[in-house]
Amino acid sequence: MSVSIQVQPTPNINALKFVLDRRLTEGKSQTFRSGDQAAPPLARALLEIPGVVQVFFLNDFITVTRNPDIPWETIADQVEETIRGHYGA
Repeated sequence: MSVSIQVQPTPNINALKFVLDRRLTEGKSQTFRSGDQAAPPLARALLEIPGVVQVFFLNDFITVTRNPDIPWETIADQVEETIRGHYGA
């Protein structure tokens, strides 16, 4: 089943919010800064994208924070592709 993703700005110019049509967590936020063993597979995959420095999961959205030296044009499409790939779209 394909996943619907809406990309929204945040007050932080180095972070974008990717809102999904499904729940990732239930009211408990999760923040990941490295793809360590405790990170879920989707968080690890997102952190492998060059320029991504942090991912934050809460309810139905993922906030991705970038290295300010890397333009969003380089990162945003890869983030969407990674999310879609994770959900088998």
